[in-house]
Amino acid sequence: MKNILIVEDYQIIRLATKILVQDLYKTAVVREATTFNEALSELVVHPQDLVILDVQIPEGQGFEMIGAMRAVQKHVNILIFSAIEERIYGIHYLRAGANGFVSKNSETTDIRTAILSIADTGRYVSPRIKAELLNQLDKQNYRADNPLLDLSAREITIMDMLIDGFWIKEIASKLDLTESSVSTYKARLFEKLHVTTLIEMFQKVSHYKDMD
Repeated sequence: MKNILIVEDYQIIRLATKILVQDLYKTAVVREATTFNEALSELVVHPQDLVILDVQIPEGQGFEMIGAMRAVQKHVNILIFSAIEERIYGIHYLRAGANGFVSKNSETTDIRTAILSIADTGRYVSPRIKAELLNQLDKQNYRADNPLLDLSAREITIMDMLIDGFWIKEIASKLDLTESSVSTYKARLFEKLHVTTLIEMFQKVSHYKDMD
């Protein structure tokens, strides 16, 4: 019998995901959480075989969520199930320790494959992420057609927070960084994206995310 936790704040998506999981595992115990803190509380009380996690949930902490969950249950399998751009974020979440990443825009068969693959092997890598990883193997010839792909996980986190309107002081507090460190990251982002203002960064990021 499998214990599976669905972390998702939209009720209709939770319901659809639960139906899919119960179709795969008839006797599974499926629990639900609508915020990240609820998810952590569930892990404390009920160890899980699999967490299906939408990273865009209330109280979410981006890439930091993987480590926070593993601090509660060291070997829990985590499948990122999100609408964020797979090519841009997928590899970073795998590097942060997630067992797999599947887009909400995927076909149902692909979502089923992701869940079954993690249950069988502890890993799922989509064809799109595989292709990007293969491209990056040849570092000498690799050049990303999208500058967002060259950003680190921390840079992406801070970029998203800046775009969402957080001040440097707020970002520093939430990420446990100094304000000077956040300012350095901001300057590095401006340099890598070839922008000089937050408005320009927002426009450029929107453009490259639309490319994905």
